[in-house]
Amino acid sequence: MITIDEALERVLSHALPLLPIETPLADALGLVLAEDVANDIDSPPYDKSVMDGFAVQSTTVKAGDELVVIEEVVAGQLPTREVVAGTATRIMTGAPIPQGADAVLMVERTEMVPSASPPRVRLLQDVKAGQSIMRRAASMRRGETVLQAGRRLGGVEIGLLAEVGRARVKVRPRPSVAVLATGNELVDVDVVPAPGLIRNSNSPMLAALVEQAGGVVARLGIARDEAGELREKIDLGLRHDVLILSGGVSEGVLDLVPRVLAEAGVEPVFHKVQLKPGKPLWFGVRRWEGRTTLVFGLPGNPVSSLVCFQLFVLLALQALLGDRPSGLPRVAATLAAAHFQRGNRPTFWPAAWTGDGASRSIQPLAWQGSGDLRTLANADGLAFFPSGDRTYEVGEQVEMLYWR
Repeated sequence: MITIDEALERVLSHALPLLPIETPLADALGLVLAEDVANDIDSPPYDKSVMDGFAVQSTTVKAGDELVVIEEVVAGQLPTREVVAGTATRIMTGAPIPQGADAVLMVERTEMVPSASPPRVRLLQDVKAGQSIMRRAASMRRGETVLQAGRRLGGVEIGLLAEVGRARVKVRPRPSVAVLATGNELVDVDVVPAPGLIRNSNSPMLAALVEQAGGVVARLGIARDEAGELREKIDLGLRHDVLILSGGVSEGVLDLVPRVLAEAGVEPVFHKVQLKPGKPLWFGVRRWEGRTTLVFGLPGNPVSSLVCFQLFVLLALQALLGDRPSGLPRVAATLAAAHFQRGNRPTFWPAAWTGDGASRSIQPLAWQGSGDLRTLANADGLAFFPSGDRTYEVGEQVEMLYWR
């Protein structure tokens, strides 16, 4: 068996970013940029007002002056007249500053002179040069790099790309991930299990986790513990960037997955990790036609599958997407209850946050083992306990791997 860190290092050594593709901006949300992006125009492209008000010459006016209003300019229009001493242009937010003006006094600091013809405005306070004006290129200059390769694209980044005219961008594509559950005991979720059978909860859970991580899921259903059926579905899964199997990787008489994977040309990288739950984890790669498929054989117990996904598969997907793998947030957490750790493997134990603010701590839950998915649904994450037999007392600090 190898350690968790050794296993992760080996996984990431094979999880290289996928080759870039060009995609419409509307389809780029959540993907990682694969090119530096520069601005094609100054932003703003002209000096503009950031207030509704009056554009004036600051050096020729003071509070109490009355100015002739020579025109009105709204966003999307260009001024047609120059502001000179004794005049002002009524201007709306975002509109270009007229020639001759160097300041805008917000409308709330002015009042219109009643019945004046031509219309006049009275200034209620002094104004300084540059007031309420955003200068040309204050936000971005033409040719300036505004986003660098490696940036994950959220809503703000999409807006910025639109502002600089990028209708299409180069990104790392979403990895294609096949999910296959194995086992004679499995039935579909809409079936009432007969004695000795259980519903297939792993496939829906793993597919959802893949989608949360940004992957595209191919659901291959259930493969029985029979070499021919396993090989047929594994061959389908190996057409994708990642194949995730659950079950069939332990040492039972029907645990056929490693042998069938080898027959399909998958090179084993490791089998078994010093981890609880999740010890039987299997990982390998298949290289074909210039491509590499990452293959994860996860244990069949639901919690074991989840732990292995969060520790290894998730980070591999992040790497394929071009993200720097970070995994789930890990923090130091204080125990709200004593916990007895036993065994020669590091253990991840379901736990929930309790308390608020400075008194916040974690409560290890009454977990019934790697088949107990219900308790995991009530957990905020997993408390980490190193190998060895000892009691952790109330108030001790441990590491918390959390997802909620």
